[in-house]
Amino acid sequence: MSHARPTPLIRSLPSTVPFVGPEVQERRIGTHFTARLGANENVFGPSPKAIEAMREGAAEIWQYGDSASHDLRSALAARHGIAMENIVVGEGIDGLLGYLVRLMVAPGDAVVTSDGAYPTFNYHVTGFGGTLHKVPYKGDFEDLPALMARAGEVDAKLLYYSNPDNPMGSWARGEEIVAALDDLPEGCLMMLDEAYVELAPDGTAAPVEIEDPRVIRMRTFSKAYGMAGARVGYALGAAALIAEFEKIRNHFGMNRAAQAGALAALQDDAWLAHVQEQVAAARGEIARIARENGLEPLPSATNFVTIDCGRDGDFARAVLAGLTARGIFARMPFVAPQDRCIRVSCGRPAELARFAEALPGALQDARG
Repeated sequence: MSHARPTPLIRSLPSTVPFVGPEVQERRIGTHFTARLGANENVFGPSPKAIEAMREGAAEIWQYGDSASHDLRSALAARHGIAMENIVVGEGIDGLLGYLVRLMVAPGDAVVTSDGAYPTFNYHVTGFGGTLHKVPYKGDFEDLPALMARAGEVDAKLLYYSNPDNPMGSWARGEEIVAALDDLPEGCLMMLDEAYVELAPDGTAAPVEIEDPRVIRMRTFSKAYGMAGARVGYALGAAALIAEFEKIRNHFGMNRAAQAGALAALQDDAWLAHVQEQVAAARGEIARIARENGLEPLPSATNFVTIDCGRDGDFARAVLAGLTARGIFARMPFVAPQDRCIRVSCGRPAELARFAEALPGALQDARG
């Protein structure tokens, strides 16, 4: 006899994980990766000041974290020139996406995204019973006009768009996104994922008026700030929308030490500039390795480079399998035609040297 009675919605869902983590893969294959280049983590690490702040915070970890993340929100408000009421802090963008979908999407509600875009968003939408409508990429870019047109056709409540984009690394100018908002259908909210924006060219961030009710933007300390394991993200939006999060968010979900680390990281602009330089150098090296092996690196505004393997998804999957067999953790886009590519995160010189050593053999195996 079973006493657990999941809802019909939950019973109808497949058992799925948006991303299989490297540790899970290591246990599955029975060995450790020698180069961790698949999760878009910042291998250059957080600011030393952030590490020290987290170390000090660990001594007080017996206390719950500040349920309002007051000090961090205050510093973020000052950085962005907005009010604290326009910011909510949460457990990474992934956690905030879950809250947003819970706020906006009831069973059967339409949601629009790009086919092949960030799968964790889709995971949350499906988990709350929303109906996903997917639009193909245009070349290797998310097609914002097509996304908005589809949103109008299906009366979408939520539209997901990332800038810069994961998994392709492409980007649009922020001013173009703001101009396109005039075509956003009435009653549809754009979720603008800016996880990589600190690593992108100037002008990529969308200059959205903070009280514009059409957009909520999300950012993270996982990428440029090197704190993926701390799980700290934040959303920027109109005060009335941000206030809605108070009804459902986990008020004590933010780790006390992580809050302290994020605050220290935000205040260390010199370290951020250092990371930006390291990422730019690593992107250049990944591109060089790709070209040396007859592959085409795509332009990137992120901390990874997507590499066109020149054939189809089966070939790219074979290349990826060859890299895995040689101890290199990398990933690839899931949907054709973008799945002709593999995706390699920025690494330190030693890690990229191991990638350079493994790639020719992986290609040879794939060409078989």
